[in-house]
Amino acid sequence: MPDTNMTLAEEAADALANCPDAKAVDCFFADLSGVVRGKRYPIDQLDKILKGGLAFPGSVFLLDTKGESHDPNGRGFSDGDPDCKALPLPGTLKPAPWSKSPLVQVMLTLEEEDGTPYYFEPRNVLKRVVERFKELGLTPVVAMELEFYLIDPELLPGAIPQPPISPLTGERDHGTQVYGMTEVDAYADLLDEISEACDAQEIPTGAISAEYAPGQFEINLHHEPDPLDAADHCVMFKRVVKGVAKKHGMRATFMAKPYPDQAGSGLHMHISLLDKDGKNVFDGGSKENPASPMLLNAIGGILKMLPESMAILAPNANSYRRFAPDIFVPIARSWGYENRSVALRIPLGEGDDRRIEHRMAGADANPYLALATALAGIHYGIVGNADPGPEWTGNAGIKYDEGLTFRPRRSLEVMQEGTLLSRYLGDDYVQTYAACKLAEVDRFESEITSTEYRWYLQAD
Repeated sequence: MPDTNMTLAEEAADALANCPDAKAVDCFFADLSGVVRGKRYPIDQLDKILKGGLAFPGSVFLLDTKGESHDPNGRGFSDGDPDCKALPLPGTLKPAPWSKSPLVQVMLTLEEEDGTPYYFEPRNVLKRVVERFKELGLTPVVAMELEFYLIDPELLPGAIPQPPISPLTGERDHGTQVYGMTEVDAYADLLDEISEACDAQEIPTGAISAEYAPGQFEINLHHEPDPLDAADHCVMFKRVVKGVAKKHGMRATFMAKPYPDQAGSGLHMHISLLDKDGKNVFDGGSKENPASPMLLNAIGGILKMLPESMAILAPNANSYRRFAPDIFVPIARSWGYENRSVALRIPLGEGDDRRIEHRMAGADANPYLALATALAGIHYGIVGNADPGPEWTGNAGIKYDEGLTFRPRRSLEVMQEGTLLSRYLGDDYVQTYAACKLAEVDRFESEITSTEYRWYLQAD
């Protein structure tokens, strides 16, 4: 966990001591779609940035996946696109050891002219939800698991990805063994460098495993007593993985479903709650009752809010291709103990480790917003004594839940029509998010694909 007791000047001195040849500083943040945006400045401007911050238009957090502004709810073109003040986040000024040209980086957060956090910044959306737990005397503890693919930098015609050339065999990967150590060994140099870069940035990582498809891996991040730190680490981790992959002559993608016939990539969120004495309130206290009533209420709240949350957990058209029966991706509002087919899995283990594993989000989801929906559901369930319904003991991934939406446009409409999620994220945010992503869907659906030409060109 970063030492946030250090001043920014001390952080800068430490970062430059570890990267004495740094020529630049990258100042960045993750936008609504989770895309990292920012600016690169000469290193001699670092002191000025740390003391006075930077200026960025607030609309940068309301861009679509392609980086285009659609003026959602009159924000962008209509309001003159005003600037906000962007300030460095303590604990994030670190070297970027994968960079070809030595540099350091720092994350930013935006605030209004009067000093209030910028309303439409996803990190501040999460912050508003986290604040709600203080009134309950509870602290969320969060860990993220991220799956990703390594792919060949040379795409096939039509911008189609292909698996990388194995450093071990010199041949293109075509298969994998889930949890296979041979696959981990084959990419050991790259994976080790990811771990080292994470260490340099104080991103605490854990187990590394090969997943269900060629070039697919998962790396676990540690549990954090501050959900904002957990989400920050997730954003920084993605940047590390992409940077190190590029250094090794590959590309990394967190696309939810890069191959139609292979497993998708998920963002699994592990969440527990501690009371003022540090006790895990999700622990039921016995093998017969491993889940406390509060844990069951929390599950009930998440499941109740899940239909309105789908547009954030699956933010892109490609996100919905990940959902399919019998591939350990949840397609129903479901929960259970040690059951990887459910939406909310309760891992077994010691009582202090009792937690929810939220398995719905794709790796392409914005980690701040995805976590905000999960915590909103937990809070709603606890204060409202929500009923989780019966536990699933078999395969919950047999058929699609009719109460969930698996199309991007309908998910956004359900989000707009709902009344629960907006209580936590803010109605203005929910409506503006939906307006931005609906414009993206319009643009996506206006594209004529190669499939359409193959199917319909000769069918008239």
